[in-house]
Amino acid sequence: MSGSDAKRPNWALWLPLGLFIALVALVVIGLVNPASRDVPSRMVGQKLPSFTLPAATEDRAGLSDTDFRGGKPRLLNIFASWCVPCAVEAPVLGILAARGWQVDGIAIRDDRADLAAFLARNGNPYTQIGADEVSAVQMAMGSSGVPESFIVDGQGVIRYQHIGVIMPNQMAMIEDKLREAGK
Repeated sequence: MSGSDAKRPNWALWLPLGLFIALVALVVIGLVNPASRDVPSRMVGQKLPSFTLPAATEDRAGLSDTDFRGGKPRLLNIFASWCVPCAVEAPVLGILAARGWQVDGIAIRDDRADLAAFLARNGNPYTQIGADEVSAVQMAMGSSGVPESFIVDGQGVIRYQHIGVIMPNQMAMIEDKLREAGK
């Protein structure tokens, strides 16, 4: 043994391994419990912002915040024809509509012909569809993307926000939220 080896403490030999194990543990924790990238709306619990949107399709009326003050809860879905996850969600919205829930839509930055083709291909569960050409209503609602859905009570107050695709296994939860909003 040289003189310099004799002076080095035993823990110094294990320090690089310990730092490596700590780094691996941090990476694993980050992979197992990733940070949420969802941006919740500050509007939950608030009245819908004031808006009036023209009809996005020829066969459905446009949409206004006053439409949501009829006493019954409604699901407001923000979507677009160019949104691939929106096509995945469309059958679920169709089932909710078939079960008697009113589903309304806001089409974001969409072309009428593209929207008509999207609805013909994926079904049209919407009672009314408003065209939000510049995403003004979407931004006012605190929506961070498409698809995104809001449950609005019969007085026009946002009661729940669902970020992303509503999957089939989430329908019961959505229906529970709609029932709660109707109380």
